[in-house]
Amino acid sequence: MPNHHAVFFDLDGTLLDSIRLIIDSYHHALATHGLPARSDAHWLAGIGTPLRVQFRDWADRPELFEALIATYRDFNISNHDTRVSAYPGAIDMVRAVRSRGLGTGLVTSKQRAGAERGLRFLGLDGAMDVIIAADDVVNPKPHPEPLFKAAAHLGTDPTRAIYVGDSVHDMESGRAAGMRTAAALWGPFSREHLASAEPDHWLEHPGELLALLD
Repeated sequence: MPNHHAVFFDLDGTLLDSIRLIIDSYHHALATHGLPARSDAHWLAGIGTPLRVQFRDWADRPELFEALIATYRDFNISNHDTRVSAYPGAIDMVRAVRSRGLGTGLVTSKQRAGAERGLRFLGLDGAMDVIIAADDVVNPKPHPEPLFKAAAHLGTDPTRAIYVGDSVHDMESGRAAGMRTAAALWGPFSREHLASAEPDHWLEHPGELLALLD
């Protein structure tokens, strides 16, 4: 096990239990614009990628494409604080990592404004040494660019960092960046679903990360 210098976290499905709100926001966007509904499973499969990826099937209709994104964001923001919650132990996990003197970062496919709102809701505003959001990169997850950028901001060798996330996209991004990856099984995806991404570590609950670091 390498001596870790930093721990990077995904947000939705890892720290913030917001998955139902995210899926309902997609349903609302399609319904508002008179488009055929898609299943929960369809939207869930893309969790961890930006809205522009999720709505890519309408990218050839620019006005509709932008309207879908705007409608999604309006619904999501309007319902955010009443529809999300912290995963049990997640807040303590982040604070404990900081107490060990390790660097911390949030690497998410949300826009920065949404990411910062989520951290404020969790009471973790100021708890991240760096935030890399979708609007900070050209190539979002599963590309390694977001994690390379986070590590560079902290002056950390990616091989001395670990990325904690809940989706295949998180695991692929972390692996491509040369980081160790830890799959958060308290999120929406099962071990069977994540197995193809070959995480370095499986975390049944947030406290296991601390034991891993120790």
